[in-house]
Order: sequence, then C-alpha cells, then structure tokens
Amino acid sequence: MKTKIAATALLGSCLALSALTTSVAQAAEIIRVSTYVNETDIRYDGFKQFARLVKEKTGGDVKVQIYPSSTLHGWSEGVDAVQGGVSDVSWIPADKRLACYRVSSLYPANINLEKQVELDAEFSSLIRDEAAKVNLMPLINSNYSYDQEWWFENKVDKLGNLDGQLVRSIGPLVSMMIEKWGGKPVFVAPKEVFQSAERGVVDGINMGVATYSSWKLWNVMPYMVNADLFYGNIVYMMNKRKFDGLSKANQTAVLEAARESEEWLKPRYEAWVDTRVGNAVMHGGGSAVSIDKEQRMALINSVQADWDKEVDAACGKPLADKVRALFAKHAD
Repeated sequence: MKTKIAATALLGSCLALSALTTSVAQAAEIIRVSTYVNETDIRYDGFKQFARLVKEKTGGDVKVQIYPSSTLHGWSEGVDAVQGGVSDVSWIPADKRLACYRVSSLYPANINLEKQVELDAEFSSLIRDEAAKVNLMPLINSNYSYDQEWWFENKVDKLGNLDGQLVRSIGPLVSMMIEKWGGKPVFVAPKEVFQSAERGVVDGINMGVATYSSWKLWNVMPYMVNADLFYGNIVYMMNKRKFDGLSKANQTAVLEAARESEEWLKPRYEAWVDTRVGNAVMHGGGSAVSIDKEQRMALINSVQADWDKEVDAACGKPLADKVRALFAKHAD
C-alpha cells in the first residue's frame, strides 16, 4: 500500500513539474519599449506595428510592451534605463558614453530622404561597435531629418540672426548653432516645453514637428521656420545581453520587425507631419516659412567645419570619415 501511495505521489509530482515546465516554456519573452512619444503621435502607431510584427514573426514567443510619454524614465536617462533593466529598448539621447553617436546622430547636412530607411540602417551599423561596448544594440531608427525644425513666439527675419533670443536646444550641435547665430541655448525636456514656452522661459524652440504637434505647442510658438538643416536620428537601442539571450530565429524576427516597421511608418509619418503643419497654418493661427537652398547651405556651412572637429575627436578620423561619406552619399 505504501509503495502504491508513494508511486501515486511521485506520479502526481512529475505531472505537476511537467505542467510547470510546459508553462514556463510557453511563457512569452517580454520586450519593454520605452518612448517619449505619446499615444496621439503617429510614431506610437509605428511601435504598435513593431509589436504586431514581432508577435507574428516569433509565433508569440516574443511580445512587445510599449510605454509612451516617458513613463519609465526621463529624456536623458536612456542608457541607464536600458543598462539597469528599467526598460529593454529605449531612445538614446546624446550621451557621453556613446561619444561618436552623440556628435553624429544629429549632424549639419542637407539630406535627401528618398532612401531614408537605408541611410538610417547604414548609420546604425557605423555606431554598432561603440554601442556594444556599453551593452547596447541599435534596433529601431527614429528619423528626425524630416521634421526637426524651429519655432518662435514672434516672427524672425533671419534664423542666422537670433539677436540674444533664448532657444530650446536638444543637444550639443543645436546649442552650437544657436550660439553661432547669436542666441542662447536652453535645455528643456519635451514634456516641459509647453510650460516653458507659455511662461516665457524660452523665446524659440528647436523640436521635431511630430512631438511639437503632439504637445499642442502651436498655441504658444506659432511661427515655424522650415529649414532642413540636419541629418537627425534618435536611435532606439536594446539591451544587448537581452537580445543575445533570444534564440537565433527570434533575433532575426525582431530585427526584421524593426526594419519593416520603419518602412511601414515612413510615408505615414511624413503625411502626418505635413497634415499637422497644414492644419496649424490654415486653422490654428500659425505660420510656416521655408528657406531656400542658398540660405540653408549658408547656415549649414556656418557650423559644419567647427562641428567636424567634434566629430573627428569623438569618433576618430577613420570612423568620422565614414560617417561623413554616408551623409554625402545621401545629400540632396
């Protein structure tokens, strides 16, 4: 009897263990994506597309959770957040631990965006080794080239003559530009820009149209200068150990999903930006002026030589030359 009871207990334990093992095996790997964009932003739809593709391509083995509006961490904390496990994928700002990325992800250049997805992929490849040294891996590109522009409370005659105005900057290159053109740069995180503009903390803003529109900033800074002065790419990077822990098949699936979501988003993003600008100008009391190519190149040339010194120092001349050659290949 004891033997029978013991055998029955052992069988029950084995079945329970088997069920537990099966449950663990079937549990999906979760990738937490942190973004500063909010749910009204078309780029949020891009992340949802990425999540759908990951689930589909991995057969449900991997699932993506999206955390919008900087709910997991602040603007400057992307590297620490990914390294520390606060998120698995985050936007990476101009962090000094990524010296070359810091000075080349926003670069003064007149870019043709026809092959933007390919351009972004090539740029990410160039900074991949630097990212790996701090346990990061470029995953998704968020291109600023199309919409990173300038707004002011009052009309400006020349962007190159800011005459002491306080202008919101997003990083070291933009700060150099503002100073070169006679203004004073002020760092303001995206979520704080509306209050800063409303209270007169800044006279002007440098920001992406998409983010600007999502935060309804046309109401406080209605005068837009469409200048097209940058290559800009805030790369979303993944914890490299987390990525390396995925199966080879799932690694391939996640990378394919990232690329396909960029391709899916590009035309929608550009149309969304155009619509926001058009609506603000036609119905919201805003105005938008574009500068011609001669003015554009004069503004770019006023900072490019000095900025190239920063790029050479941070990247090393061989890598810096590769970065510049890439931008030259995609010049407008």
